Amino acid sequence: MAHAMRSRSSISLFATDGKPHPLQDTLVVVTLVLGAVAFITAMFHHLHLLSSWTGLIGIITGAYGQYISETTRERFPLIIGLGASAVGFFLGMAHGGLFGGVLG
Repeated sequence: MAHAMRSRSSISLFATDGKPHPLQDTLVVVTLVLGAVAFITAMFHHLHLLSSWTGLIGIITGAYGQYISETTRERFPLIIGLGASAVGFFLGMAHGGLFGGVLG
């Protein structure tokens, strides 16, 4: 019954250890937003620049977030954002790439 004596001083949506993780939470949100933008814009052929760049940045932020994450509740949405970013990045690359005719 030792767990009944513990008080939960700080409750965070993403932290299960009771400590605040503002950098990790920010990276989770940024990765999810970039992944959603990359995934949605990858469905349109003419938005390949936006989908490839947001996908690439989402992969980088998600990978760094995975590197510094401390709890499973941080890692789970990071994987979702990383997957969406990767799909958007790869479809953006298939539709025209990062520079897509801008540089020749």
